[in-house]
Amino acid sequence: MNKHHKLGLFILRIGLASLFLLWGIDKIVAPESTVKIFSFFYKIPISVDLSYALGALEIIFSIVFAAGLWKRSIYGLGVILHGVSTLSTYKQLLDPFGQNHLFIAAIPLLAGYIALYLLRDQDTLWTLQKKGK
Repeated sequence: MNKHHKLGLFILRIGLASLFLLWGIDKIVAPESTVKIFSFFYKIPISVDLSYALGALEIIFSIVFAAGLWKRSIYGLGVILHGVSTLSTYKQLLDPFGQNHLFIAAIPLLAGYIALYLLRDQDTLWTLQKKGK
């Protein structure tokens, strides 16, 4: 794998980690919005306090993701979390026009998470994980 491939995977990792970072910050800055999202899309009632806790966990997750640690588990969890998030908006994805177009951005993002997971062993540029671990 050449340096451009490694740089590409690093950029993909940081970009995908930033999504979880921003989602985590949003859960802390606008917890009422998170409560509404969980109720509407996931059919799970949560409290504002739980939104704060989930936000903190998501920020920690994003840092670990960006650091390239425990790639099999963390990148896999990224695929699952974003996959569930994407599937929860299936109604918006089946009829994306005339409403918030941002929902369709979830599809290429999911592809990015899957690609990074599949190429995790080649993602070695600026990671804190030692090779072979």
